[in-house]
Amino acid sequence: MMLGTHDATHLPGGTDTTWDRTWNGLDGWKRWVTVAGSEHFTFSDGPVISGHFGLPQPELPTDRAVAVTRTYVAAFFDQHLRGLPRPLLDGPSPANPEVHFQHR
Repeated sequence: MMLGTHDATHLPGGTDTTWDRTWNGLDGWKRWVTVAGSEHFTFSDGPVISGHFGLPQPELPTDRAVAVTRTYVAAFFDQHLRGLPRPLLDGPSPANPEVHFQHR
């Protein structure tokens, strides 16, 4: 699962050409997922640390950034490490409107 920003960098044909090359080189189960309002460090503890120290925040609020990251990473691990089907990974979800599936 490739999880990135929903901007000119990580969309198909984006400025980071490694994403297109990587996608084409992958086989088997794969997902290319982007999150609107996110930034590079959104998928780490960056939003929490930035909020704690009063640093500039991305458009996606900290609580939402943490929830989205946890939800999709947990679903990925559940499905691929624990063998538990996670329909969340099949496509868009009304519960997560900021999450976009570029390819499945």
